[in-house]
Amino acid sequence: MESGTRSRGRTRVHVVSDVHGNTEALARAGDGADALVCLGDLVLFLDYADHSRGIFPDLFGVENADRIVALRTERRFAEAREFGRRLWRGLDRERLIEEAVRRQYAEMFAAFPSPTYATYGNVDMPTLWPEYAGPGTTVLDGERTEIGGRVFGFVGGGLPSPMPTPYEVDVEEYAAKVEALGEVDVLCSHIPPDVPELCYDTVARRFERGSAALLAAIRRTRPRYALFGHVHQPLARRMRIGATECVNVGHFAATGRPWALEW
Repeated sequence: MESGTRSRGRTRVHVVSDVHGNTEALARAGDGADALVCLGDLVLFLDYADHSRGIFPDLFGVENADRIVALRTERRFAEAREFGRRLWRGLDRERLIEEAVRRQYAEMFAAFPSPTYATYGNVDMPTLWPEYAGPGTTVLDGERTEIGGRVFGFVGGGLPSPMPTPYEVDVEEYAAKVEALGEVDVLCSHIPPDVPELCYDTVARRFERGSAALLAAIRRTRPRYALFGHVHQPLARRMRIGATECVNVGHFAATGRPWALEW
């Protein structure tokens, strides 16, 4: 269920995705729940709703942020890549981005309640997570865990896209992570299964990359739920595929509200 008061003897899990720097709301996301599940994208590189927020405008200013958002929205990806290359010319891109991401991670991982179960989004930097994940945060990718007697499987990252992001893996590697989970009660991923209604962003007016491997696993193993994020304004926020309820848990950076699952 998505709302309601927790009853005695029941388990309640709050789920968030696409946090993108909303540390204040993240600190409250676990209130009233037995556990928090985070489906990734902690980093805020550029806020498409407010071009003054994020790593990019901090480095290059709002005017340049306006320009690159316009190019990407118009799907002029080659021009956007060239524009970005010109801005970064002569700068130590990797060092500057890592320093900014570290500042964001320090705040966000400190805001996670205990216990938190988290996987990576496509804009995250997995190599840094071990430095910031405290003892109450369990990081899983291609792995399973049990919460309240139900088995949760986690698949992190995204698939290759026109504007490459830090944690994209090839189709075969992603499929292997999905396969490694086997049968689970709740299938958790950052990206959605490859269903047009779940992958289309109505504001960006484009299809985001979904996973055929996730879709095949849903049809084959029939989990109770498939939970994901990535698409900020999806055409369909939820749909049933056979026995499985597929749910986009929402753009947490914008709403500040977790999605709740109770049993």
